[in-house]
Amino acid sequence: MATYCEAIALMKEGDHEYHKKYHDEKYGFPIQDDNELFCRLVLEINQAGLSWTTILKKEKNFRKAYNNFNIVKVAAYGEKEVERLLNDPGIIRNRLKIAAAIYNAGVIKEIKKEHGSFLNWLHKNHPLSRNEWTSLFKRTFRFTGGEIVNEFLVSTGFLPGAHHTNCKIYKSVLKSKPAWNN
Repeated sequence: MATYCEAIALMKEGDHEYHKKYHDEKYGFPIQDDNELFCRLVLEINQAGLSWTTILKKEKNFRKAYNNFNIVKVAAYGEKEVERLLNDPGIIRNRLKIAAAIYNAGVIKEIKKEHGSFLNWLHKNHPLSRNEWTSLFKRTFRFTGGEIVNEFLVSTGFLPGAHHTNCKIYKSVLKSKPAWNN
């Protein structure tokens, strides 16, 4: 099975540009901002059952639809916002995924009260195995199965495996990791 690094080279031209930018600038790099961590979680949840290409192509639409992933704003969404999202053709219009995003924003809001930030909560639980992370996320959030949790954690630098050691981005990712995450 090809790694993400290798798979990009095999993609058709239209898809390649989205994946290359994500691979070279975001995948595996630590995220310090809670709203961006929430963004990545929502995008990973929305990818379930779909291609990552679909999500990458819709990322700007997701940002607009979810108030740039402002945790406080999304946590306050009510039925009016749910209906707006369900009618937005620029995003994935799945009621369960939308409900999970809103619920998870509320959970992260509470985590921030207790731990100061979502990042601190992740840091305080690090390191865990993939299975331990999945168990923790399933107890804490909605719509967070094993693959979603794994990709969230790999893509944000909490679990290894984003890039193989021969990848030109590998060393950049290592250099960008805080000391606690090495």
